[in-house]
Amino acid sequence: MKIIMLGAPGAGKGTQAKQIAGKYNIPHISTGDIFRANIKEGTELGKKAKEYMDQGLLVPDELTCDLVVDRIQQDDCKGGFVLDGFPRTIPQAEALDAALTKLGQKMDYAIDVDVPDENIVNRMGGRRACINCGATYHIVSIPPKKEGVCDTCGNELVLRDDDKPETVQKRLNVYHEQTQPLIDYYTKQGILKSVDGTQPMEDVFASIVKILGA
Repeated sequence: MKIIMLGAPGAGKGTQAKQIAGKYNIPHISTGDIFRANIKEGTELGKKAKEYMDQGLLVPDELTCDLVVDRIQQDDCKGGFVLDGFPRTIPQAEALDAALTKLGQKMDYAIDVDVPDENIVNRMGGRRACINCGATYHIVSIPPKKEGVCDTCGNELVLRDDDKPETVQKRLNVYHEQTQPLIDYYTKQGILKSVDGTQPMEDVFASIVKILGA
């Protein structure tokens, strides 16, 4: 089962992707995790990615495509995978389709977690991230056990620059311009399914499971 998660930044697609991965025992492949690992290690790719992310811009295609295609050819992806944060643009989607075609594969589902912009700006202003391990929390819906401290590693939690309202709006504008066309792209392929992302997280997941089949 090969699944692409779509949705604006902060729509909750990452949370849903992790739950899907757990339920169906397939890897959750997040470009964000790949970027964070590279940023933490101070690699050249990480430095480049950070420059874009700090400005609320998307990381360019060429920095992303090869990493993902290499990842989906690893052994743990034989039973499928769930992609979170990729593809973000039509060229990326076309590159992914071309790579899968060479491997004799194709995507099964593109699931769009649909949330209005206003909800996202409010939601992301409450997000906090660990400066060490990258774990994310929300001061209302997923608070840490101790305010301002990561449950996992005990390091400080911060409001990331890309979660500040002005940056969030900028990211949403970029999303609508570059990523929204993927909705049409996957609709034409007949694999797009949409779920209401304003519901409680467990209800969103139940809607997705209904689409995928228990």
